[in-house]
Amino acid sequence: MPERNLDFDSVIDRRNTNCLKYDFAKRRGLPEDVLPFWVADMDFATSSYVEDALADRIKHGIFGYSEVGTEYFNAVCGWMERHHGWKPEEKWLVKTPGVVFALAMAVKAYTEPGDAVLLQSPVYYPFSEVIEDNGRRVVSNTLYLGGDNRYHMDFEDFERKIVEEKIKLFFLCNPHNPVGRVWTREELETIGDICVQRHVIVVSDEIHQDFTFRGKHHVFAGLKKEYEDIALVCTSPSKTFNLASMLVSNIFIPNPSLRRKFRKELDAAGISQLSILGLTACEAAYSKGEEWYQAMYSYVADNIAFTEQYIEKNFGEKSRSVRMTDHEGTYLVWLDFRGTGLPAEELDERIIHRAKLWLDSGKIFGESGRGFQRINVACPRGVLSEALERIRKVIQE
Repeated sequence: MPERNLDFDSVIDRRNTNCLKYDFAKRRGLPEDVLPFWVADMDFATSSYVEDALADRIKHGIFGYSEVGTEYFNAVCGWMERHHGWKPEEKWLVKTPGVVFALAMAVKAYTEPGDAVLLQSPVYYPFSEVIEDNGRRVVSNTLYLGGDNRYHMDFEDFERKIVEEKIKLFFLCNPHNPVGRVWTREELETIGDICVQRHVIVVSDEIHQDFTFRGKHHVFAGLKKEYEDIALVCTSPSKTFNLASMLVSNIFIPNPSLRRKFRKELDAAGISQLSILGLTACEAAYSKGEEWYQAMYSYVADNIAFTEQYIEKNFGEKSRSVRMTDHEGTYLVWLDFRGTGLPAEELDERIIHRAKLWLDSGKIFGESGRGFQRINVACPRGVLSEALERIRKVIQE
């Protein structure tokens, strides 16, 4: 049976489906009629093979405690090997309800209250939340925007922070959300070698690994054998196949000691089996979803190029009031509004109440994100075009 869900231009009405993206603006203090581009899910129907697998499982009618076997692992491992050249071992796999949940478990497993945890802001804001909400301190090796319009790591500051703050745990985001970098082998090995030398555990959030549009995604634990001893690699089909509500993530922990400590925290949190529907969706996606993924990837790549061309045309040589940061990975585009001279609060007001758009304000990713906005471009191009036109109007007024 051929793949059916390859039309990405048609608008699917998601309202009144208990959709976080569309149905909860008013409850969150925003106008009810805002057009949303904030949370990182796609406005595309997933692969029809995933739909069919779920429908077949639902027809069985019994949804008791469930687990998966080697077929599930083979699907996940096969995807990792085909797309990223990494072949994990089955015993390394620990399944969790989500990557953010795994981050929280890592904080509890490998640090003590009052310890500092290192991240690289501006970064996905739940990183800070799971650190602070568990009684630990956030320390940032803040990324800097270079003259090449790309973000870079400050390696000297990275090592200095580790030493001065007695860092035991580091959250790596690759590809990086929201700045769109796909870290090079050289960059990853530079920080990896420091972490090995300084005995720092690395939790590598690689949930956006299948959205690399420039460069190459490198699985952190696969770069050097010694990295296996310090690394947790966090993956999920949720971004790639638009399955966020299925609550399934695949965490690979090669080091047996780190794996035992992590599993102990899962036990303490009362987590054992996951939803059979999430597990079913994951296995179907990775084993049968290749055609859908390739078509979706191509469409999103064109949306990124469309956004870049629109920004250049309307805010180019004559007006650098808005710039698109050089984009390498994820479907989340990082827009720099600092050239407008607008304070972050006024910028938010214009975007939300005048343009009637719900983006993610850069300031929620850390102080270094003030003056930026993150926009999700994984949507029909007509909808994206409407959003960009609204931005143009409220900025050029």
